[in-house]
Amino acid sequence: MYDLAEKALQAAIKYGAKEAEVYIVKSQKTSVNIQKDMIEGAKENITTGIGIRAIVDGAVGFSSTNIMSYIDEAAKNAVSSAKTQDADPDWKKLPSNQKYPTVSGILDRDIHNMELDECIGHTMEMIDAARATPGIIVTSGSFSRSHGERLILNSNGIEVSEEGTGISGFVDVITNEGETSTAYDFAISRKNDIDFAAIGKNAAELAKKSQNTISIEPHKTEVIIHPFAFSDLIENTFIPSIDADNVQKGRSNLIGRKDEIIADEKLSIYDDGLLEGGIDTGIADDEGVASRKTTVIENGAFRSYLYDTYTAGKDGVESTGNASRNSYLSTPSVGSRNFIIDFPSCDIVADTDSGVYVNTVIGAHTANSISGDFSVEARNAFTIKDGKLDKPIKSLMISGNIFDMLKNINGAGTDVRKVGGTITPSIRVSDMSVVG
Repeated sequence: MYDLAEKALQAAIKYGAKEAEVYIVKSQKTSVNIQKDMIEGAKENITTGIGIRAIVDGAVGFSSTNIMSYIDEAAKNAVSSAKTQDADPDWKKLPSNQKYPTVSGILDRDIHNMELDECIGHTMEMIDAARATPGIIVTSGSFSRSHGERLILNSNGIEVSEEGTGISGFVDVITNEGETSTAYDFAISRKNDIDFAAIGKNAAELAKKSQNTISIEPHKTEVIIHPFAFSDLIENTFIPSIDADNVQKGRSNLIGRKDEIIADEKLSIYDDGLLEGGIDTGIADDEGVASRKTTVIENGAFRSYLYDTYTAGKDGVESTGNASRNSYLSTPSVGSRNFIIDFPSCDIVADTDSGVYVNTVIGAHTANSISGDFSVEARNAFTIKDGKLDKPIKSLMISGNIFDMLKNINGAGTDVRKVGGTITPSIRVSDMSVVG
């Protein structure tokens, strides 16, 4: 990979780039799909690709290819693209002079060397555990394991080489006896430490507990939001507001609000690219800036936006190491790393006299990412009575505003979950509107 990257970098310079960056990824992924209680199929994808950024007189061009014999042509295209662009007055330069930290827990050779039989075995563990609960059908699901390598070189001396692994499981189930009810469970890790049978069992038991529903009247109450639901809301309403690109384009509720109290004083939120075993952990972000831990909210006070090198240059600050790419096919943009919700924990249900518990939500993507307003359908919701989950609720909508929510958080559970890049416990919010 290094020889290919060096070849691409030199080619871009040869064709006229003043600065150049090469991003190469090589990945191997095995996935097994589930449909209607059965394994539908398994497949293995092996991907190698290269993305090249070329900068000519302040204009940025980009090209990519997955055919390594076309590297010279891709470099030429990136430079040609830059030459056809107008100079970007906000462009400063590619990153340079980085000292990289040590990170741990992102590579597991057991996952790297996992054979297809073991992948199928883990998939069956989820199906069999769900089936063990009478009256349950697994409607869909999946297992995946992956190993990837990335290499970033640029003409300013950046050189990042790193490999990592990931493994995940997911099942969605439905009842086939009595009232129809659905539920799902999911887990993801960088290590081979997932209890796949627990995924199937949890989903099945939740679907069964969600039968024999009742209706409730619209009112305001305390709502405990499971990590699945809270991560969905925070990713669609709050994280866009701290993206420096959105801030600079006037698309954020948090413009000019640094150091303002925006949340309960017990709440802190961190973006941590160094978290041991984190899904988005690495020594650097996706343009080679050293990873760091950024305090977003500290004891209720808003402290920092998230920056990549370009947006940091516009604001005259340092990048927070939040350049992110979906693949080698795209240029970097601002993205969160491991987003950690920190609030003092307790036995959150036992600590709640009455209220509503929500496991998952549907429709968070329709939230207004500028105002923070949302209205979502709750799945697998329950009433809370005298510190215990009581009756499952037939149909429930919850609505509110993320910035009001942050101020009204008054409790958190001990059930911290890793939901993709968001790490959060269940969160209790007072005075939320629920409509049954």
